[in-house]
Amino acid sequence: MRSASALLLLSCLSLDAADPVVGVSESQLEGIHTQRIDWMKRRGNVPAFGVYRDFRAVLTHSRAPQAKLRQAATDASVEAVFVDAESQPPRNEDGPLILPLPAAGFKGMEISRPIATTEWRKLRGRFRQYPGEALGAALDSAAVGLARWDDEIAKDALPGIAFSDAPEDKADILTAAFRSTSVHILARELTENDLRASLGAGHSYIAHDWLCDPTGFIFAAANNFGVFDMGDTVATGPMAGETRLEIFLPVPAKIKVIHNGEVVAQAEDSKFSYAVKEEGSYRVEARLSAGGPKENKTWPWIFSNPIYVRGTANIRLPSADTPANVERRSGISYVDGGQADADKHKLDLYLPKGKTNFPILFFVHGGSWRTGDRSLYPALGNRFAREGIAVAIPSYRLMPANPHPAQIEDVAAAFAWVYRNAAQIGGDRNRIYVSGHSAGGHLASLLALDPRYLKKYGIPPNAIRGAISMSGVYDVTETPAFVFDGDKRDASPLSFVQSSAPPFLIAYCQWDYWGLPKQARDFEAALKRNFDSARLVYIPGETHISEIVSAARDDSPLTRAILSFIQ
Repeated sequence: MRSASALLLLSCLSLDAADPVVGVSESQLEGIHTQRIDWMKRRGNVPAFGVYRDFRAVLTHSRAPQAKLRQAATDASVEAVFVDAESQPPRNEDGPLILPLPAAGFKGMEISRPIATTEWRKLRGRFRQYPGEALGAALDSAAVGLARWDDEIAKDALPGIAFSDAPEDKADILTAAFRSTSVHILARELTENDLRASLGAGHSYIAHDWLCDPTGFIFAAANNFGVFDMGDTVATGPMAGETRLEIFLPVPAKIKVIHNGEVVAQAEDSKFSYAVKEEGSYRVEARLSAGGPKENKTWPWIFSNPIYVRGTANIRLPSADTPANVERRSGISYVDGGQADADKHKLDLYLPKGKTNFPILFFVHGGSWRTGDRSLYPALGNRFAREGIAVAIPSYRLMPANPHPAQIEDVAAAFAWVYRNAAQIGGDRNRIYVSGHSAGGHLASLLALDPRYLKKYGIPPNAIRGAISMSGVYDVTETPAFVFDGDKRDASPLSFVQSSAPPFLIAYCQWDYWGLPKQARDFEAALKRNFDSARLVYIPGETHISEIVSAARDDSPLTRAILSFIQ
């Protein structure tokens, strides 16, 4: 154990028992070099669909001066260096972050070992000609060591880490070591707190970057509740639906899906999906082949941290009972429709008793435009009505029987009813806020930004005091073709961002659906580019579904943000 790191350090990757350096010929190094250039040319960018960004970090016990470490990190495109804090406390300077190794209490297993000094002596000559290939090719996997890690993660969560120590502290050698192997940390921001939290949670993967830049690699689990990253625990069961492991790589590679130490699926591709069949720990290995037609070899490239599939998914639903200080009015028709549409053309009201001139929250339900109904949200209506805010929740016609724009037309009609009847129900029509979750976030945002739908009812765009969108969709060009036909840009709130938009509160959660965190960030950025008021709120510890269920509870950070936005 290395005393300064306070980590559980067990070597799981090692050099070949035979002489690995002598075993890699100069012609093989040339073949690897040629292949690396080809991978660089063919490398595709994997979109940042999730909550986190991919930051390249290294862990090192180097005693080199911090100025040299920072320069090596800069040259190697490393964004953070974790160093032995006992020997040299980090200093805050410009450039890559220099941080102390994790404090006592953090557990991690070392699954990559830097090259030994004895082996380094055999490399010096080849290093001058092939600095990346010679240093990287000296590392290989040891199945017995990885088996030890699999045994540990079958019992409890244990992040895998790697050290990038150089055999000498010369500038070029240190830079090559940092380029060779790294820990890619998935974090929301490049800050010490975020990096440290993600490293401890196993939101990271180990990569031999000398082969190919793996930035953007995705290994995640997806089900009805949301998308879960490396290091997360996923619950299954009937409510969760099918849970699938999704893998995305910037170049095709040999992929292995490993469950409790056993390979359960293999593929050679840049994308792969696997249906989870039982509980346990799941991790991914990706390998690349290079070395030339006669000396080709498969090299370890990426070792993911595990995703843990354990337990049965369950959501505790809040009470739907109407509190004493709330009046509920159900089934109010907001438009004359055909018999088949009559129930979908109704809304429910939740009104604070004993109050007048109160603000109104107009909430649009989600359900992928295909499911859902106002009857599912009495707890949400009661929650805000208890705070003195009236809540109006309409139903609307659903796809596919009623294609777009039927949904937004119904939402506009329901809003028009609320606007015209605000005074009769005791509300202030100058303080109506539109809101929605998921597909409802899309519809509420489109209503707030595209004036065509309210214009039909003679209602000015400024009738909307503010818009609150929770895990919404703002660019439907990224949805499947069968959901929105025709010009998808015309159905996208992002297409109608302009400088006269109402203030927006935009929320997304930790385990949201694919692409929604990115859509939230892009939408906020577009609003701010047009000098609109926009606030982005991140809700940790919630799935796409639990986010809106939890909003009915007193301790919900999402509810606190909404109350602050309205009041």
